[in-house]
Amino acid sequence: MAPTTVFQAHVYRSLPETERSEAIVNRISKAISLGLLKVGERLPPETALSEMFGVAPSTLREALSDLRRQGIVATRRGRSGGTFIVKQPFTSEEAMRKWFRETSIAEIRDVGDEHAAIAASTVRLACERAEPHEVGRLLELARGLALSDKPETRARADSRFHIELAVLAQSPRLTNAEIRLQAEIVQALWAPLPSTRDPEQVAAEHLALARAIADDASEDAQRLMLQHIRHDIHHLVDTKLSLGYPTYQQERQ
Repeated sequence: MAPTTVFQAHVYRSLPETERSEAIVNRISKAISLGLLKVGERLPPETALSEMFGVAPSTLREALSDLRRQGIVATRRGRSGGTFIVKQPFTSEEAMRKWFRETSIAEIRDVGDEHAAIAASTVRLACERAEPHEVGRLLELARGLALSDKPETRARADSRFHIELAVLAQSPRLTNAEIRLQAEIVQALWAPLPSTRDPEQVAAEHLALARAIADDASEDAQRLMLQHIRHDIHHLVDTKLSLGYPTYQQERQ
């Protein structure tokens, strides 16, 4: 059974030989948290999954067992059975505090530099290649963020917008890079910590980006995207500082 969408091809791609069941757990969990896989969706059959991941059936069963213990998937028997996604995982507040504590301001800014480089190419190509109905999907995703009322749903809506934009660029490498970057920072952006990102502001920035792409305004889209990423990085730095973690000068000593 071959993957049927761009997202599934990314999620279920073959694993390196050194990776085991925990890598499968991590990849599927991240895919759900980013909205690439949805609650209620059925995973491919175990035989197909083990082939796609390039692992032994026993390794896959171990990973699925771990996901069941975490309450992320459930397996149903019978004719219409299978393994279904039943919960969207979200990193705990304690884990988010640990991320901010262990990630330096220089590292946060470096993530922003990489994201800016990737996103600048993405929006330029999206302006050239996106079809009108595809841009309509971007507008829907932007509005969805404003309607989200929980950190996990806001994180999912935010990441889906950026990943969908990368898909419109029609570049698998840019899409994979965007997925990796979203997996690294999007939950930190929406973590329920003292400094909270404003969902209405983010939704407005997403809407402006989608409209610039609809108008084939490549320069405007790139400018808006770079501004949007700066806001994200400033928020992450402000959150780290609000938690009382070291400043940039202290980290360099």
